[in-house]
Amino acid sequence: MDYLTTLKVFCTVVEAKSFTRAADILGVTPPVVSRAISTLEQRLGSRLFNRTTRQISLTETAEQFFAGCSRLLDELEALERSASTNASEATGVLRLVAHTTATVHRLVPLIASFRQRHRQVRLDVTLTERPVDLVAEGYDLALVLPFMLTSDTVVTRLLERIPLALVATPGYLATHPAPRHPSELVDHEFVPMSASIRKPELTFRIGGEETTVPMRFDIASNSADFNRQMVLQGCGIGVLPVGLVQREIESGQLVTLLDRFELVSGAIEIRLAYSTRALLPAKVRAFVDHATEFFGDSAAA
Repeated sequence: MDYLTTLKVFCTVVEAKSFTRAADILGVTPPVVSRAISTLEQRLGSRLFNRTTRQISLTETAEQFFAGCSRLLDELEALERSASTNASEATGVLRLVAHTTATVHRLVPLIASFRQRHRQVRLDVTLTERPVDLVAEGYDLALVLPFMLTSDTVVTRLLERIPLALVATPGYLATHPAPRHPSELVDHEFVPMSASIRKPELTFRIGGEETTVPMRFDIASNSADFNRQMVLQGCGIGVLPVGLVQREIESGQLVTLLDRFELVSGAIEIRLAYSTRALLPAKVRAFVDHATEFFGDSAAA
């Protein structure tokens, strides 16, 4: 095994936190991975991993070496892509898992434009709003909110931040006077996201200090779309993505509240996630590049 391949094996082991899982990702046997790491340790004259029967951990040498090694491999990969005129064409089935509400209301143009550009790639899209394990469930890519990622070994890229707004119907506010200060929210009913997704409280930054207000509620869900419908039924105040309720705000069906107060963590992130940067299939790399280009202007804004 050449030195460059050995470095890729090392980075994959670090990202996967497992020799066996790294072997699965690279399509080799665990002994091959073990021999590559041993060869690298002998070359460096230093142990890279502390091994037990159940897990591994990085030594200080490995942490320092990984930072530079990972950057080097990324730069080399970029150089190879730009220099090669005979790169493999993206083909095959791309298994994509995506957040239901974000996809239906925000991401369809991204997926459709990718399909139009890469006709030889077939898309198998799974929509869900639960946590997912990309490797265990066999997905190539994910378009998700951060709470959906069950592993810290995946590579993620921020595509978009969507601000949140406090909204209620005029009918609800007719019987529950609109709050003029965050402290008055304690007297109101909410329709929040489930506690497993977002803590049922709101934090505002007022005069340089943070004030936290707990949400009182009788119903919560894992779906912002469902919450929007419940808010429209007058069930309480919703904390919802602006893009999801923009039409209702413009039509007067919903009213925004406490606009002049800064809401801490007042945005949701849509992220692109994939299992590893090492040896990405052409179809995966094509989607990553397309998504980065698609959201380039809005992400910069």
